[in-house]
Amino acid sequence: MELFILYTGFLLAAYAVIGNDVIQTLGTFLSSNSKTHWLYLWAFASTILSATLIYGWYSYGGDVSYQRLDQVSLPETLMWWHLLAPITLLVITRFGIPVSTTFMILSVFSSQQIIEKMMLKSVYGYGISVITAFVLYLLIAQRFESKSSIDKLRKTNQKRFWIIAQWGSTAFLWSQWLIQDFANIYVFLPRKLSLVELLGSLVVILTIMAYIFKNRGGKIQEMVNQKVNTRNIRSATIIDLCYGIILFVYGNYNSIPMSTTWTFIGILAGREIAINYLLNKGKLKTSYKLIAKDFAKVSIGLAISIFIVYLIQFIKTI
Repeated sequence: MELFILYTGFLLAAYAVIGNDVIQTLGTFLSSNSKTHWLYLWAFASTILSATLIYGWYSYGGDVSYQRLDQVSLPETLMWWHLLAPITLLVITRFGIPVSTTFMILSVFSSQQIIEKMMLKSVYGYGISVITAFVLYLLIAQRFESKSSIDKLRKTNQKRFWIIAQWGSTAFLWSQWLIQDFANIYVFLPRKLSLVELLGSLVVILTIMAYIFKNRGGKIQEMVNQKVNTRNIRSATIIDLCYGIILFVYGNYNSIPMSTTWTFIGILAGREIAINYLLNKGKLKTSYKLIAKDFAKVSIGLAISIFIVYLIQFIKTI
């Protein structure tokens, strides 16, 4: 029974986490490469994922979470209620709500002290992302996000440069996101994986990714598509690079898990405000509504996460 819960939990967590979170890193990549066959995009992302996973497993003695799970222990006995978190996340993902998988999945296995540290790191991450993206786009929006600059890009040979740049920035961002979120995917499995467990889990993850890529991201992708110019390859490149740098610098500051969802939403919010402030002042109200809607969605996800944690604690006492 325990093995059933362990492997079922991993399958549910892998599908829910990848389905909910992958769009944060690959959403702009999918949008701006909508005419490229999904198999090529999947093969590219799968190569980066496999390399990052195997490197972590080799470097940390079988620990694919890059030590993010050092303070999140696996219970001696897994019970059915541990599956409530990934099942809830799966349902939420189907409705297109970008919930924080870190809070939803890891909170079930974490102490109150670790949960507080995760929340604090994630809130700071949101604030840093909003400010960084806002300042960055105040400086570059006129040159890179105006209609005239985008039209000029289409008419020149610069597009080849930006295609290469985008695939490079996506590879960098994707690897940094995986370092943060492998913990959410692998929390149900032993902290030290054997080679067989590593390869078996990799096959499962790549299969799930193939399904998501074939469906072009699903519901969560709509959040990316609603933002200004995200289908433009140059815009997508800058978003990915900004996001990747924040995860690299701030996310690796310590090994406490953090919500990459909150960081992603923060970047989109700061970017949207700056672009519309400079270029589309008439659309500022619409921007604020979109940002408020996005923030409400992640807040709902956080509230549900906390509810699930307390529900499991209640069930344990029965």
